[in-house]
Parts: sequence; C-alpha cells; structure tokens
Amino acid sequence: MAKLVFGMNLSLDGYVDYDKFAPSPALFRHWIEHVRDLAGSVYGRRMYEVMRYWDEDHPEWTPDLQEFAAAWRNLPKWVVSRSLKSVGPNATLVEGDLEAVIRELKARLVGDITVSGPELAQSLTDLGLVDEYRLYLHPVVLGRGQPFFAGPRPPLRLVATDRVDADVMRLTYVPA
Repeated sequence: MAKLVFGMNLSLDGYVDYDKFAPSPALFRHWIEHVRDLAGSVYGRRMYEVMRYWDEDHPEWTPDLQEFAAAWRNLPKWVVSRSLKSVGPNATLVEGDLEAVIRELKARLVGDITVSGPELAQSLTDLGLVDEYRLYLHPVVLGRGQPFFAGPRPPLRLVATDRVDADVMRLTYVPA
C-alpha cells in the first residue's frame, strides 16, 4: 500500500514560493533522488503547469537539471483539474471522484505518492488521505504568499528531523 505525502520547500514564516529560494546543489540532488524513487505524484492544476517546464529539454541545462527532468518525465502523474481538458506525457487527468481515485492509487501502488500544491493537499487532508507531511524549512522570511497549509493545520506529531543541506531542515510529521 502506498503512502500519500505532502512536502514542499517553505520559509520560516510558513510560505511556499518556488521563485523566492532556489535549492542548493545538495538540496537539488535530494530532490532528484526523491523524484526518482516515487511511485507517483498527484498535482493540482497550477503546480502541474509550473512543473510542465521539465517536459522539454533546454540547451542551457546542467547535467543535474537534465537528470531531474528525466526523473520527472518518468514519474507517473495524476492531475486534478476542472479546467484542463488534457495533460502531457505520463500524466492522467483526474476529473471525477478525487477521494475514490486517491484511495485506489494508495491501494494499488507501493511506495510514496506525493501531493504537489497546498490547496490540493488541504483537500486531501480534509478527506483524511495524507499520511505524512514533509516541511523543508529554509532560513528565509517571506512575509506573505501562499501558506504551506491552505486551511487549518491538522493535528500533527513530529516523527523525524533531517538536515538536508547546510541551511535546510526537513521536518516530518504524521497525523496525530
């Protein structure tokens, strides 16, 4: 049975913004390995559209960027959207009963399935489907933006802390 995990980079004040802090080489290597090891990923429309950047090669990419793109392209993806009519390669559009789709994925797959996007994660949290939260805490304060938790924070229990690079800590929580 698969585990549904919501994890993102966030600031000390709890905001997520992929434009505000770039990963160090060590953290980027972590993300490459992380994506390579996933059973799949569930995306909301906005986050999926951001990640579509990795669908096409860019001549200026470093070997690490190329490696991440290859891992992302190989990753099975499910995209939750009411407005998209189609999705790219290795992706499935989820238009129906979100809870039923996620329960079926968790029952059928083995390993981690990530949730990408705070609003989608909140919907899945409200349904009781998120098994683990991974907060990649960066030493920056944004002051505003999209919060990691799009709604009330669920009761959580800390189960692990890991230093991912010189500045970033991963805090791992499970529902309490």
